[in-house]
Amino acid sequence: MNLIPDISNHIPGHLGIIMDGNGRWARMRGLDVAQGHRSGARRVKDIINCCDEIGVQYVSLYAFSTENWLRPKEEVNALMNLLVLFLKKEINEFNSKNCRIMFAGRREKFSKKVLNTINYSENLTKDNTGLTMILCVDYGGRQEISDAANKIEGEVNPDKLSSNLYLPGIPDVDFLIRTSGEERISNFMLWRLAYSELYFSDVLWPDFNREEFHKALNSYNTRQRRFGARR
Repeated sequence: MNLIPDISNHIPGHLGIIMDGNGRWARMRGLDVAQGHRSGARRVKDIINCCDEIGVQYVSLYAFSTENWLRPKEEVNALMNLLVLFLKKEINEFNSKNCRIMFAGRREKFSKKVLNTINYSENLTKDNTGLTMILCVDYGGRQEISDAANKIEGEVNPDKLSSNLYLPGIPDVDFLIRTSGEERISNFMLWRLAYSELYFSDVLWPDFNREEFHKALNSYNTRQRRFGARR
């Protein structure tokens, strides 16, 4: 069966991905959780390359939620170190491909090393005009809306709230993929998911290869988006 999607007229402009299942993937193989996260990081590069090839404009990756700080300290430290190592290893290649890297979330809890890496990645790629990869770190959808509302003086309305989100120039999410069999959005981009199409895959994130990605896109291509209107 041909799993390569017919994307000539119908591709998501903004794709969101909840990359779930790294820990389970590792435990199923008798590995430590950090190895699962490392395998998941390698999958990021592959899927970003897929998105770049087919013309997706924005990809938002749920990399570290506000709730993830509650995980064991060793796992949190491993995730922070992995973020730094991933960016240092891949940033030049992303930049050479005209990819822009942005970050969404709060930054107060990050170490100086993490902040320096984030700032360097953003500054290096800020003028690139190709695919935009948004890494959502220390991110929560409720927190984003709350932070936006706190910036507004006077009456709060949808336009004002939207213009005060972490990245106000970014469009709404067209298509959300979540891996690992869980079927919830877990406080991810609540504002921008208002009319998103949702896709839940049973595959754990480190195993979510190009074939699985094409399955998801084929599903998206069957959807008729109505945005609340009757058609």
